[in-house]
Amino acid sequence: MALGGIFQAAALAAQVARGGLVDALALEASVESLFQRSAASVADVYGGPAGVAGGLDVLLGQLAARPGPGGTRNIEVSRYVIALLHLERKLIKRPAMLEQIADGIDSAAQRREHFPLLHPNILAQLADIYVNTISTLQPRIMIQGEPLHLQNPDNVHKIRTLLLAGIRSAMLWRQCGGNRLQILIGRKRLIANGEKLLGEIRAAAIPGGT
Repeated sequence: MALGGIFQAAALAAQVARGGLVDALALEASVESLFQRSAASVADVYGGPAGVAGGLDVLLGQLAARPGPGGTRNIEVSRYVIALLHLERKLIKRPAMLEQIADGIDSAAQRREHFPLLHPNILAQLADIYVNTISTLQPRIMIQGEPLHLQNPDNVHKIRTLLLAGIRSAMLWRQCGGNRLQILIGRKRLIANGEKLLGEIRAAAIPGGT
């Protein structure tokens, strides 16, 4: 689920940049994960396993697809995921920056008493956290997309918030014992586990499903 959270944040950021629109429920689950710092389980971070169903679907598509110009793998999403994993490793060596991020999220949590989760004011505040912290690390993530959408301030805030959420999921993935080597050499196991989890999520969504 944590790895699915990374892929979901990366894919949603790419979708905002390319088309300006994303699935609202997936966006909400990814943004909400930023505020779940003391969740009892990984599933609770995303409001339940269904919160990362879209990310698991993207994960399976990326791991099972053929790379290259003639393949079906989304190279942009793969690049964003790799960058998020790389930046998270840099971030964990910066305790002051981690504290700055935590303080910023606490401040945004207080503002949520007056605004809904996806209100532009909340997203703008979370985006500022990303700009003042993660964005100062190198190499910076360069999001590709359509100028029409990338010049829209609300879309920029969504993208930066999603990248921050991707970092949060990358931290969770590492805390659960995940690492980049597993993605390279444990592809079959990840696919099997992802398919099993996604099947369970879809079955639970069907009345009478188990």
